Amino acid sequence: MILIADSSALIALSICQSLDLLEPLFGEVQVPQAVFDEVTIGQKTESVELARYLKGKVKSVETSRYVYLDGYADAGETEAMILYKQIDADWLLIDDKRGRKVATINEIKTIGSLGVLLTAKKKGLLTAVKPKLDLLAKSNLYLSETLRQAVLDMAEE
Repeated sequence: MILIADSSALIALSICQSLDLLEPLFGEVQVPQAVFDEVTIGQKTESVELARYLKGKVKSVETSRYVYLDGYADAGETEAMILYKQIDADWLLIDDKRGRKVATINEIKTIGSLGVLLTAKKKGLLTAVKPKLDLLAKSNLYLSETLRQAVLDMAEE
C-alpha cells in the first residue's frame, strides 16, 4: 500500500510521537515537495523530526495531472492530491475537514491522524490512544473535547 501525507496530519503524528506507525499500517509513505517544504522550512513545530522522517520519501508531482479544488487549497494539499492520483495511491493522510471533503469529491480515500491512532490500536501497534491524545492536548494543535471523547470511546478507553 501507498500513503500520501499532507502537512497537518504529519505534524499531529509527530507531536504525539506516532510517525513510526505509518509504515507498519500502510507500507510506503510519500509526500510531494510542497508538503515537505511546509513542514520543514523555518522553525515550525516538529520541523527537525519531520525532516528526518521524510528523508527519501519526497516525490515529484507531474503537473499535467489535475484534481478538482476549491478556492482554499494550499500548495501542499493540492500536490498531495495530485500525487495520490499520479501514482494511484491507496490513502491520503489529511486532517483538514475542508480538504477531506475536496478529496472525497476527487474519489480519494482519506484517513486522519486520529484514524491512524485508532487503527494502530485495533491492530495491536498501540496499547492505548489516550497518552497520544494527551500529547496533542499539550501542543498548540486544537482538539475539541467532543472529538477527544469520541476517539476515546471508539478506542474503548
